Amino acid sequence: MQAEIITIGDEILIGQVVDTNSAYIGKALNSIGISVYQITSVQDNKEHISKALTEAESNADIIIVTGGLGPTKDDITKHTIAEYFNDTLIRNEAVLKNIEWLWETYIKKPIQQVNKDQALIPSKAKALMNTVGSAPGMWIEKENKVFISMPGVPFEMELLMQKEVLPRLKEKYKRPFILHRTLMTYGMGESVLAEIIEEWEDNLPEYIKLAYLPNLGKVRLRLSAIDFDEEKIKTEVEEQIQKVLPLIKDVFVGFEDEHHSLEFVIGEELVKQGKTLSVAESCTGGKLAETFTANSGASAYFKGGLVTYATQSKIDVLGISEETINKYSVVSSQVAEAMAKNVMKLYKADFGIATTGNAGPTKGDSDAEVGTVFIALATKNEVISHKFALGNNRTRVINKAVNKALELLQKEIFKNR
Repeated sequence: MQAEIITIGDEILIGQVVDTNSAYIGKALNSIGISVYQITSVQDNKEHISKALTEAESNADIIIVTGGLGPTKDDITKHTIAEYFNDTLIRNEAVLKNIEWLWETYIKKPIQQVNKDQALIPSKAKALMNTVGSAPGMWIEKENKVFISMPGVPFEMELLMQKEVLPRLKEKYKRPFILHRTLMTYGMGESVLAEIIEEWEDNLPEYIKLAYLPNLGKVRLRLSAIDFDEEKIKTEVEEQIQKVLPLIKDVFVGFEDEHHSLEFVIGEELVKQGKTLSVAESCTGGKLAETFTANSGASAYFKGGLVTYATQSKIDVLGISEETINKYSVVSSQVAEAMAKNVMKLYKADFGIATTGNAGPTKGDSDAEVGTVFIALATKNEVISHKFALGNNRTRVINKAVNKALELLQKEIFKNR
Protein backbone atom coordinates (compact mmCIF):
# COMPACT_ATOMS: atom_id res chain seq x y z
CA MET A 1 0.00 0.00 0.00
CA GLN A 2 1.57 3.23 -1.22
CA ALA A 3 0.74 6.88 -0.63
CA GLU A 4 2.03 10.05 -2.24
CA ILE A 5 2.05 13.46 -0.59
CA ILE A 6 1.72 16.66 -2.60
CA THR A 7 2.35 20.00 -0.90
CA ILE A 8 1.22 23.15 -2.68
CA GLY A 9 2.62 26.62 -2.15
CA ASP A 10 5.24 28.97 -3.53
CA GLU A 11 6.25 29.72 0.05
CA ILE A 12 7.61 26.18 0.39
CA LEU A 13 9.54 26.28 -2.86
CA ILE A 14 11.27 29.59 -2.09
CA GLY A 15 12.21 28.44 1.41
CA GLN A 16 10.00 30.92 3.23
CA VAL A 17 8.13 28.11 4.99
CA VAL A 18 9.55 24.73 6.01
CA ASP A 19 7.37 21.82 4.93
CA THR A 20 6.58 20.17 8.26
CA ASN A 21 3.26 18.83 6.96
CA SER A 22 4.86 16.08 4.89
CA ALA A 23 6.86 14.82 7.87
CA TYR A 24 3.73 14.71 10.01
CA ILE A 25 1.63 12.99 7.35
CA GLY A 26 4.37 10.48 6.53
CA LYS A 27 4.74 9.51 10.17
CA ALA A 28 0.98 9.26 10.66
CA LEU A 29 0.53 7.06 7.59
CA ASN A 30 3.44 4.85 8.63
CA SER A 31 1.82 4.29 12.00
CA ILE A 32 -1.14 2.57 10.33
CA GLY A 33 0.88 0.51 7.85
CA ILE A 34 0.88 2.80 4.81
CA SER A 35 4.22 3.55 3.13
CA VAL A 36 4.95 6.88 1.46
CA TYR A 37 6.23 6.40 -2.10
CA GLN A 38 7.04 10.03 -2.85
CA ILE A 39 6.68 13.60 -1.62
CA THR A 40 6.25 16.37 -4.19
CA SER A 41 6.08 20.14 -3.74
CA VAL A 42 4.54 22.28 -6.48
CA GLN A 43 3.70 25.91 -7.15
CA ASP A 44 0.26 27.47 -6.79
CA ASN A 45 -0.25 26.78 -10.48
CA LYS A 46 -3.10 24.84 -12.11
CA GLU A 47 -0.91 23.04 -14.65
CA HIS A 48 1.66 22.03 -12.05
CA ILE A 49 -0.99 20.75 -9.63
CA SER A 50 -2.76 18.77 -12.37
CA LYS A 51 0.52 17.23 -13.52
CA ALA A 52 1.40 16.25 -9.95
CA LEU A 53 -2.02 14.64 -9.48
CA THR A 54 -1.64 12.65 -12.70
CA GLU A 55 1.79 11.37 -11.75
CA ALA A 56 0.72 10.57 -8.19
CA GLU A 57 -2.27 8.63 -9.45
CA SER A 58 0.06 6.38 -11.45
CA ASN A 59 2.37 5.89 -8.46
CA ALA A 60 0.16 5.43 -5.44
CA ASP A 61 -3.11 4.16 -4.00
CA ILE A 62 -3.59 7.18 -1.76
CA ILE A 63 -2.85 10.75 -2.83
CA ILE A 64 -2.78 13.37 -0.08
CA VAL A 65 -2.66 17.07 -0.96
CA THR A 66 -2.08 19.94 1.46
CA GLY A 67 -2.26 23.67 0.80
CA GLY A 68 -4.07 26.08 -1.49
CA LEU A 69 -7.51 25.87 0.14
CA GLY A 70 -7.80 29.39 1.54
CA PRO A 71 -10.25 32.15 0.54
CA THR A 72 -7.84 34.20 -1.58
CA LYS A 73 -7.38 34.15 -5.36
CA ASP A 74 -4.03 32.35 -5.21
CA ASP A 75 -5.63 29.36 -3.46
CA ILE A 76 -6.64 27.36 -6.52
CA THR A 77 -6.37 23.75 -5.31
CA LYS A 78 -10.10 23.18 -4.95
CA HIS A 79 -10.89 24.49 -8.43
CA THR A 80 -8.05 22.48 -9.96
CA ILE A 81 -9.21 19.27 -8.28
CA ALA A 82 -12.75 19.82 -9.53
CA GLU A 83 -11.42 20.30 -13.05
CA TYR A 84 -9.18 17.23 -12.71
CA PHE A 85 -12.22 15.07 -11.98
CA ASN A 86 -14.44 16.80 -14.59
CA ASP A 87 -16.56 18.02 -11.72
CA THR A 88 -18.25 21.20 -10.55
CA LEU A 89 -18.28 22.94 -7.21
CA ILE A 90 -21.43 22.82 -5.10
CA ARG A 91 -22.27 24.36 -1.76
CA ASN A 92 -22.03 21.98 1.18
CA GLU A 93 -24.53 23.12 3.79
CA ALA A 94 -22.81 21.34 6.70
CA VAL A 95 -19.53 23.09 5.87
CA LEU A 96 -21.31 26.44 5.54
CA LYS A 97 -22.90 26.00 8.97
CA ASN A 98 -19.48 25.20 10.41
CA ILE A 99 -18.01 28.36 8.87
CA GLU A 100 -20.86 30.49 10.20
CA TRP A 101 -20.43 28.96 13.65
CA LEU A 102 -16.70 29.74 13.61
CA TRP A 103 -17.41 33.39 12.70
CA GLU A 104 -20.08 33.77 15.36
CA THR A 105 -17.98 32.10 18.04
CA TYR A 106 -14.48 33.42 17.36
CA ILE A 107 -14.29 36.07 14.66
CA LYS A 108 -17.27 38.15 15.81
CA LYS A 109 -17.29 40.19 12.59
CA PRO A 110 -19.61 40.06 9.57
CA ILE A 111 -18.78 37.06 7.43
CA GLN A 112 -17.57 37.84 3.90
CA GLN A 113 -18.73 36.12 0.73
CA VAL A 114 -15.21 34.78 0.07
CA ASN A 115 -15.41 32.98 3.39
CA LYS A 116 -18.83 31.54 2.63
CA ASP A 117 -17.48 30.33 -0.70
CA GLN A 118 -15.14 28.01 1.15
CA ALA A 119 -18.20 25.81 1.59
CA LEU A 120 -18.02 25.13 -2.17
CA ILE A 121 -16.50 21.70 -2.82
CA PRO A 122 -16.52 19.29 -5.80
CA SER A 123 -19.80 17.38 -6.02
CA LYS A 124 -17.91 14.06 -6.02
CA ALA A 125 -16.11 14.90 -2.78
CA LYS A 126 -17.00 14.03 0.78
CA ALA A 127 -16.38 16.95 3.09
CA LEU A 128 -13.94 16.42 5.95
CA MET A 129 -15.15 18.79 8.63
CA ASN A 130 -12.53 21.26 9.82
CA THR A 131 -13.68 22.42 13.24
CA VAL A 132 -10.73 24.79 13.75
CA GLY A 133 -10.69 26.50 10.36
CA SER A 134 -12.93 27.55 7.51
CA ALA A 135 -11.42 25.39 4.74
CA PRO A 136 -12.82 21.84 4.76
CA GLY A 137 -10.85 18.77 3.82
CA MET A 138 -12.04 16.74 0.84
CA TRP A 139 -12.13 12.99 0.16
CA ILE A 140 -12.63 11.77 -3.41
CA GLU A 141 -12.59 8.14 -4.51
CA LYS A 142 -11.71 7.03 -8.02
CA GLU A 143 -11.90 3.29 -8.58
CA ASN A 144 -9.87 1.92 -5.65
CA LYS A 145 -7.79 5.06 -5.17
CA VAL A 146 -8.38 7.87 -2.74
CA PHE A 147 -7.56 11.55 -3.23
CA ILE A 148 -7.49 13.60 -0.03
CA SER A 149 -7.10 17.36 0.12
CA MET A 150 -6.45 19.27 3.35
CA PRO A 151 -5.56 22.84 4.34
CA GLY A 152 -1.88 23.71 4.57
CA VAL A 153 -2.18 25.27 8.05
CA PRO A 154 -0.39 22.65 10.18
CA PHE A 155 -2.74 22.46 13.15
CA GLU A 156 -5.77 22.26 10.86
CA MET A 157 -4.16 19.51 8.79
CA GLU A 158 -3.14 17.57 11.90
CA LEU A 159 -6.66 17.67 13.30
CA LEU A 160 -8.12 16.42 10.02
CA MET A 161 -5.53 13.64 9.79
CA GLN A 162 -6.37 12.37 13.25
CA LYS A 163 -10.14 12.89 13.28
CA GLU A 164 -11.07 12.18 9.67
CA VAL A 165 -8.34 10.81 7.41
CA LEU A 166 -6.70 8.06 9.45
CA PRO A 167 -9.98 6.50 10.67
CA ARG A 168 -11.33 6.41 7.10
CA LEU A 169 -8.14 4.90 5.69
CA LYS A 170 -8.10 2.21 8.38
CA GLU A 171 -11.69 1.34 7.56
CA LYS A 172 -11.16 1.24 3.79
CA TYR A 173 -7.89 -0.67 3.42
CA LYS A 174 -6.38 -3.84 4.85
CA ARG A 175 -2.90 -2.75 5.80
CA PRO A 176 0.32 -4.49 6.86
CA PHE A 177 2.04 -3.73 10.14
CA ILE A 178 5.12 -1.48 9.93
CA LEU A 179 7.64 -1.52 12.76
CA HIS A 180 10.57 0.82 13.29
CA ARG A 181 13.08 0.51 16.14
CA THR A 182 15.90 3.03 16.30
CA LEU A 183 19.05 2.49 18.35
CA MET A 184 21.01 5.62 19.30
CA THR A 185 24.81 5.57 19.38
CA TYR A 186 27.22 8.33 20.34
CA GLY A 187 30.92 8.90 19.80
CA MET A 188 31.63 6.60 16.86
CA GLY A 189 31.61 7.45 13.16
CA GLU A 190 29.27 5.82 10.68
CA SER A 191 31.99 3.96 8.74
CA VAL A 192 33.60 2.49 11.87
CA LEU A 193 30.21 1.46 13.21
CA ALA A 194 29.31 -0.16 9.87
CA GLU A 195 32.49 -2.21 9.95
CA ILE A 196 31.79 -3.47 13.46
CA ILE A 197 28.26 -4.66 12.66
CA GLU A 198 28.87 -5.71 9.05
CA GLU A 199 28.43 -9.46 9.62
CA TRP A 200 25.27 -8.92 11.66
CA GLU A 201 23.87 -6.60 9.00
CA ASP A 202 24.61 -9.10 6.21
CA ASN A 203 22.57 -11.76 8.02
CA LEU A 204 19.43 -9.69 8.59
CA PRO A 205 16.22 -11.28 7.21
CA GLU A 206 15.12 -9.84 3.86
CA TYR A 207 12.06 -8.14 5.35
CA ILE A 208 14.15 -6.22 7.91
CA LYS A 209 16.03 -3.19 6.58
CA LEU A 210 18.78 -1.25 8.32
CA ALA A 211 19.33 2.48 7.82
CA TYR A 212 22.25 4.55 9.14
CA LEU A 213 21.23 8.06 10.24
CA PRO A 214 24.41 10.03 11.12
CA ASN A 215 24.44 13.54 12.60
CA LEU A 216 27.25 15.43 14.38
CA GLY A 217 28.91 12.74 16.48
CA LYS A 218 25.95 10.43 16.72
CA VAL A 219 24.56 7.69 14.51
CA ARG A 220 21.07 6.28 14.74
CA LEU A 221 20.53 2.73 13.52
CA ARG A 222 16.95 2.26 12.34
CA LEU A 223 15.56 -1.23 11.87
CA SER A 224 12.41 -1.29 9.73
CA ALA A 225 10.16 -4.27 9.06
CA ILE A 226 6.83 -4.66 7.29
CA ASP A 227 4.55 -7.70 7.29
CA PHE A 228 0.93 -8.63 7.91
CA ASP A 229 2.05 -10.83 10.82
CA GLU A 230 2.62 -8.28 13.57
CA GLU A 231 3.88 -10.70 16.21
CA LYS A 232 6.35 -12.28 13.78
CA ILE A 233 8.17 -9.04 12.99
CA LYS A 234 8.07 -7.81 16.58
CA THR A 235 9.74 -11.02 17.72
CA GLU A 236 12.32 -11.06 14.92
CA VAL A 237 13.28 -7.40 15.27
CA GLU A 238 13.74 -7.85 19.02
CA GLU A 239 15.94 -10.91 18.40
CA GLN A 240 18.10 -8.90 15.98
CA ILE A 241 18.42 -6.06 18.50
CA GLN A 242 19.65 -8.49 21.15
CA LYS A 243 22.26 -9.77 18.67
CA VAL A 244 23.63 -6.33 17.80
CA LEU A 245 23.64 -4.76 21.27
CA PRO A 246 26.79 -6.61 22.48
CA LEU A 247 28.61 -5.34 19.38
CA ILE A 248 27.83 -1.67 20.07
CA LYS A 249 27.60 -1.69 23.87
CA ASP A 250 30.33 0.95 24.26
CA VAL A 251 28.47 3.54 22.19
CA PHE A 252 24.80 2.54 22.60
CA VAL A 253 22.80 5.02 24.69
CA GLY A 254 19.17 4.04 24.23
CA PHE A 255 16.23 3.62 21.90
CA GLU A 256 14.70 6.60 20.12
CA ASP A 257 11.33 4.85 20.44
CA GLU A 258 11.57 5.21 24.22
CA HIS A 259 13.82 8.25 24.68
CA HIS A 260 13.79 11.17 22.32
CA SER A 261 17.37 12.26 22.77
CA LEU A 262 20.67 11.63 24.52
CA GLU A 263 20.03 14.52 26.93
CA PHE A 264 16.79 12.79 27.95
CA VAL A 265 18.68 9.56 28.63
CA ILE A 266 21.26 11.50 30.65
CA GLY A 267 18.53 13.22 32.62
CA GLU A 268 16.83 9.94 33.46
CA GLU A 269 20.11 8.43 34.64
CA LEU A 270 20.93 11.46 36.80
CA VAL A 271 17.52 11.18 38.47
CA LYS A 272 18.05 7.44 39.07
CA GLN A 273 21.41 8.13 40.69
CA GLY A 274 20.10 11.13 42.63
CA LYS A 275 22.76 13.34 41.05
CA THR A 276 22.64 16.93 39.79
CA LEU A 277 24.28 18.96 37.05
CA SER A 278 25.33 22.55 36.37
CA VAL A 279 26.94 24.08 33.29
CA ALA A 280 29.24 27.00 32.47
CA GLU A 281 29.25 28.03 28.83
CA SER A 282 31.27 30.36 26.69
CA CYS A 283 31.40 29.41 23.01
CA THR A 284 28.14 27.41 23.14
CA GLY A 285 26.27 30.50 24.35
CA GLY A 286 23.64 28.75 26.47
CA LYS A 287 22.79 26.05 23.96
CA LEU A 288 23.91 23.27 26.29
CA ALA A 289 21.64 24.52 29.07
CA GLU A 290 18.81 24.92 26.57
CA THR A 291 19.31 21.32 25.45
CA PHE A 292 18.66 20.05 28.97
CA THR A 293 15.87 22.41 29.95
CA ALA A 294 13.90 21.62 26.78
CA ASN A 295 12.91 18.37 28.53
CA SER A 296 10.05 18.42 30.99
CA GLY A 297 11.19 17.62 34.52
CA ALA A 298 14.77 18.83 33.99
CA SER A 299 14.61 20.74 37.31
CA ALA A 300 14.96 17.38 39.08
CA TYR A 301 18.61 17.19 38.04
CA PHE A 302 19.61 20.44 36.30
CA LYS A 303 20.59 23.03 38.91
CA GLY A 304 21.43 25.88 36.57
CA GLY A 305 23.92 27.36 34.18
CA LEU A 306 25.96 30.45 33.41
CA VAL A 307 26.81 31.94 30.03
CA THR A 308 30.11 33.69 30.73
CA TYR A 309 30.72 34.69 27.15
CA ALA A 310 33.08 37.60 27.66
CA THR A 311 36.44 37.08 29.32
CA GLN A 312 35.63 39.54 32.12
CA SER A 313 32.47 37.64 33.03
CA LYS A 314 34.54 34.50 33.57
CA ILE A 315 36.56 36.51 36.08
CA ASP A 316 33.69 38.40 37.74
CA VAL A 317 31.00 35.70 37.80
CA LEU A 318 32.83 32.37 37.75
CA GLY A 319 35.84 33.55 39.72
CA ILE A 320 38.47 32.44 37.20
CA SER A 321 41.77 34.10 38.05
CA GLU A 322 43.22 36.65 35.66
CA GLU A 323 46.57 34.98 36.13
CA THR A 324 45.24 31.68 34.74
CA ILE A 325 43.64 33.41 31.76
CA ASN A 326 46.74 35.50 31.00
CA LYS A 327 49.06 32.52 31.31
CA TYR A 328 47.09 29.91 29.36
CA SER A 329 44.56 31.93 27.27
CA VAL A 330 40.81 32.07 27.73
CA VAL A 331 40.52 29.15 25.28
CA SER A 332 42.48 26.50 27.16
CA SER A 333 42.08 23.32 29.15
CA GLN A 334 43.05 25.18 32.34
CA VAL A 335 40.27 27.74 31.95
CA ALA A 336 37.73 25.09 30.94
CA GLU A 337 38.60 23.02 34.01
CA ALA A 338 38.35 26.02 36.32
CA MET A 339 34.97 26.91 34.82
CA ALA A 340 33.66 23.37 35.37
CA LYS A 341 34.92 23.16 38.96
CA ASN A 342 33.65 26.61 39.91
CA VAL A 343 30.18 26.21 38.43
CA MET A 344 29.81 22.85 40.17
CA LYS A 345 30.73 24.46 43.52
CA LEU A 346 28.57 27.53 42.85
CA TYR A 347 25.43 25.45 42.30
CA LYS A 348 26.41 22.69 44.78
CA ALA A 349 25.96 20.14 42.00
CA ASP A 350 27.46 16.68 41.55
CA PHE A 351 28.68 17.40 38.03
CA GLY A 352 29.90 20.58 36.37
CA ILE A 353 30.52 20.84 32.66
CA ALA A 354 32.09 23.76 30.82
CA THR A 355 32.78 24.86 27.26
CA THR A 356 35.21 27.47 25.99
CA GLY A 357 36.46 27.94 22.46
CA ASN A 358 36.50 29.89 19.23
CA ALA A 359 33.38 29.21 17.19
CA GLY A 360 34.39 31.78 14.58
CA PRO A 361 34.43 33.42 12.22
CA THR A 362 36.91 35.63 14.18
CA LYS A 363 39.23 34.58 17.00
CA GLY A 364 37.85 36.89 19.70
CA ASP A 365 39.89 37.11 22.93
CA SER A 366 42.15 34.17 22.09
CA ASP A 367 44.70 33.28 19.45
CA ALA A 368 43.42 29.70 19.28
CA GLU A 369 42.39 28.62 15.82
CA VAL A 370 38.72 28.90 14.83
CA GLY A 371 36.98 25.64 15.69
CA THR A 372 39.16 24.96 18.74
CA VAL A 373 36.98 24.00 21.71
CA PHE A 374 37.89 22.81 25.19
CA ILE A 375 35.26 20.92 27.18
CA ALA A 376 35.78 20.10 30.84
CA LEU A 377 33.81 17.86 33.17
CA ALA A 378 34.14 18.18 36.94
CA THR A 379 33.02 15.71 39.59
CA LYS A 380 33.53 15.70 43.35
CA ASN A 381 36.71 13.66 42.82
CA GLU A 382 38.34 14.97 39.64
CA VAL A 383 38.17 17.26 36.65
CA ILE A 384 39.00 16.19 33.11
CA SER A 385 39.17 18.18 29.89
CA HIS A 386 39.41 17.48 26.19
CA LYS A 387 40.50 19.57 23.23
CA PHE A 388 38.55 19.37 19.97
CA ALA A 389 39.05 20.79 16.49
CA LEU A 390 35.49 21.18 15.20
CA GLY A 391 35.89 22.96 11.86
CA ASN A 392 35.25 26.53 10.78
CA ASN A 393 31.47 26.71 10.41
CA ARG A 394 30.17 28.61 13.42
CA THR A 395 26.83 26.84 13.72
CA ARG A 396 28.37 23.40 13.31
CA VAL A 397 31.11 24.17 15.82
CA ILE A 398 28.55 25.13 18.43
CA ASN A 399 26.33 22.10 17.76
CA LYS A 400 29.30 19.73 17.70
CA ALA A 401 30.53 21.16 21.00
CA VAL A 402 27.15 20.54 22.61
CA ASN A 403 27.15 16.96 21.31
CA LYS A 404 30.69 16.34 22.57
CA ALA A 405 29.73 17.69 25.99
CA LEU A 406 26.76 15.32 26.11
CA GLU A 407 28.97 12.43 25.04
CA LEU A 408 31.52 13.12 27.81
CA LEU A 409 28.80 13.48 30.41
CA GLN A 410 27.04 10.30 29.30
CA LYS A 411 30.22 8.24 29.59
CA GLU A 412 30.96 9.64 33.04
CA ILE A 413 27.56 9.08 34.62
CA PHE A 414 26.93 5.71 32.96
CA LYS A 415 30.18 4.20 34.25
CA ASN A 416 28.70 4.43 37.76
CA ARG A 417 25.62 2.37 36.91
